[in-house]
Amino acid sequence: MIQHVSIGVRRLAISKAFYDAARAPLLLNCPGATETWLGYGKDSVEFSTRATQSPVPPDAASGLHFCFATTTRNSVDSFYQAALANGGRDNGKPGLRSSYGPSYFAAFVIDPDGYRIEAYCGTNA
Repeated sequence: MIQHVSIGVRRLAISKAFYDAARAPLLLNCPGATETWLGYGKDSVEFSTRATQSPVPPDAASGLHFCFATTTRNSVDSFYQAALANGGRDNGKPGLRSSYGPSYFAAFVIDPDGYRIEAYCGTNA
């Protein structure tokens, strides 16, 4: 339904370090990049960051977050560890979220610009 999502970031180099590390366990590539823009996805750009002086202010009460699907729970764990090691902050350790569904395994982090990011696996693997 949605072709891609783009977010504004203040410091592209910091964003790059975070998203390059966090996306690797999810098997996402960076098929597009310029001096002011980074594009991530499997085969094409589905999520991108763009340098701007006016990114959307973080607001935990807004409900805004971005969820990346993956195929294994180990990938969710690895995403979480890589994100925290590269400027992310904890917003929910990896684990089952049975209130979301019987096999909903996810981890939640906050990226360096304050965006809430989730990695999710819906299988028992």
